[in-house]
Amino acid sequence: MTRGSRTWAAAAIAAGCAVGAVATSRAAARRRARSAPEPLLLAPPAAIPLAAPAAPPASGSPATSRGARRRRRAGAWTTAALAAAIVLSAVAAVAVASTRPSPTVEVPLDTPAQPYTPGSTHPHVAVPAAAPLPPRKTWRWAQVLRPVVARRRPGGKAAARLRMRTPEHTVNIVLVTATAMHRGRLWVRVRLPVLPNGTQGWVPRAALSGYTFVDTHVIVSLRRRRLTLYRAGKAIFRAPVGIGARHTPTPRGQFYIRDRLRGYASAFYGPIAFGTSARSAVLTEWPAGGYIGIHGTNAPRRIPGRPSHGCIRMRDRDIRRLAALLPVGTPLTIQ
Repeated sequence: MTRGSRTWAAAAIAAGCAVGAVATSRAAARRRARSAPEPLLLAPPAAIPLAAPAAPPASGSPATSRGARRRRRAGAWTTAALAAAIVLSAVAAVAVASTRPSPTVEVPLDTPAQPYTPGSTHPHVAVPAAAPLPPRKTWRWAQVLRPVVARRRPGGKAAARLRMRTPEHTVNIVLVTATAMHRGRLWVRVRLPVLPNGTQGWVPRAALSGYTFVDTHVIVSLRRRRLTLYRAGKAIFRAPVGIGARHTPTPRGQFYIRDRLRGYASAFYGPIAFGTSARSAVLTEWPAGGYIGIHGTNAPRRIPGRPSHGCIRMRDRDIRRLAALLPVGTPLTIQ
């Protein structure tokens, strides 16, 4: 019931009570007037002419008294009926307003479903335990639009410098792992293709392009010498691989696929190669700094095994199948 409906209902009830009080007072006044003795109006006999017409019956005659009583009863009934009608209208307005939903009332989302009695203890609301979130299956990467310094924290000391091009002359991209605001400026945390492996840094969001999302993930098991490609958490490709020799091991850690390369003049790299953000910790003097790649081979019989200087080698037929499924920017886990 709204505040306006309650106001109108209260006004109607008050009006009915007022009319009833007036009718009661009028009826009491009439009863007092009837019970009071009427004065006697005596006139000398000589004052009345002999030929005068018959005077109307006095007010105290039986006929006049009955007519007055009927009129008083009719007036009292009319007043009572009017008061009853006003009161009934008020009751009907209250009933209708109480059954009509109020458009301004909203039930809070946390209202307990159990009834609550004032004066008693609050009811116990059973809240189900929150289910754990599923593993993350979507990642985002962005292109470096201008040379920028990656910092250890937003606005902090420098950690590395990112260029627009990779050593292979492809566009440079970074895998985004977090975002944060610092002094009104948006920063993003990215994986850096530097040593030590696993280093991350913060760069201004304005230095990167729009995000590209991927739902793939590459996992290389060094113990099993096997590469597995997942899409949305489901394995869609597996193949044996060759890894680094013991004195030039393949590094472990979290990396990402940085670029895709074709058209090598030497069959040593096979038909396709993928550049990664991983770097060899022992071959730092190699050209471009000793980046780890995933590529084909001209010695497929050495797979699986330890035939490389740290790169991950695959048979040519397997690398071709992988190239049809693996997008650039995919996270890479070597374990």
